[in-house]
Amino acid sequence: MHKAVLLQLGATLLATAIAAVFFGSRGALSAAAGGLACVLPSWFFVWRLTAMTRRNGTASVAAFVAGELVKLASIVGLLGLVLVLYPDVHWGALLIGLILALKANLFAFLVKT
Repeated sequence: MHKAVLLQLGATLLATAIAAVFFGSRGALSAAAGGLACVLPSWFFVWRLTAMTRRNGTASVAAFVAGELVKLASIVGLLGLVLVLYPDVHWGALLIGLILALKANLFAFLVKT
């Protein structure tokens, strides 16, 4: 699960670089904010699940589902916070960063451990 978060972070950095080329610093900041709104809750979810697995030997399905629900709510909350704190957001760049970070998990199985 750690490699999925690292892939999300890499996709966020890629989206930030792409947005910087096409949209300038405003786009780069927006893409980074969109990607990090996905990466930070994912990292916290993996950290919590790993700690629970080390403590109990396994993580329950209920803990996984509850953690996923909190992660999704955190993503929505962080996106709302971005819109409040940075009203000059570039919507295209924000969506590029968010979508690339969300879809990076699809390629996690390609990275060998």
